[in-house]
Amino acid sequence: MQNENQLSFKSSMVIIPAIFVGVIWAVYWFEIQFGFNFNKYGVFPCTLKGLRGVFFMHFIHGDTKHLFNNSIPLLVLLNAVLYFYREIALKVVIYGALLTGFFTWIIARESYHIGASGIVYLLFSFVFFSGILRKHYRLIALSLMVIFLYGSMIWYVLPIEEGMSWEGHLSGFLVGLFFAFFYKNRGIVKEEFQFSASEIDSFFDEGGNLIENPDEN
Repeated sequence: MQNENQLSFKSSMVIIPAIFVGVIWAVYWFEIQFGFNFNKYGVFPCTLKGLRGVFFMHFIHGDTKHLFNNSIPLLVLLNAVLYFYREIALKVVIYGALLTGFFTWIIARESYHIGASGIVYLLFSFVFFSGILRKHYRLIALSLMVIFLYGSMIWYVLPIEEGMSWEGHLSGFLVGLFFAFFYKNRGIVKEEFQFSASEIDSFFDEGGNLIENPDEN
């Protein structure tokens, strides 16, 4: 019953994803409209100046295709996390985004790394592994749905496509896995069955034998 009470709709579950996606589109529009290029504010590995990208990389995109490919998964996965994991959702998103950027800064090639795909991989990994670890039927169903929709993304944590920040994808994926373990006992979890005695149980002893005169006990 406690789990069921946590699954109620709130307007913030729609508003927060919409605001985030709206912001990254607004940043891209500003670049195009006024001729700016914010790529230099992305993560540039192992340099002090490049560390600022930990905060900015998720808001910067190289082109419309890049931006669109991140927008739909962001809306879907952010909604899922805010609905099913509301108690820890903002911590996962905010801390996870920063850690994803930081690990990208540590492991990536010498290039500017931009885009919100690290957050997409963070959320994908967190939702999938959380459902498996918690063993709650609704969360498992959500995990399977996420795999069905975005399972092919897993290949892009490997360096299989030129010009794509697989390091950012890998960082997000590993951070999501870490948070799935770290928060596995927070929020909705599988409830252990608890036996509660009923009136009919008074007619049987501990061995399951019928008591002929239950009122005498």
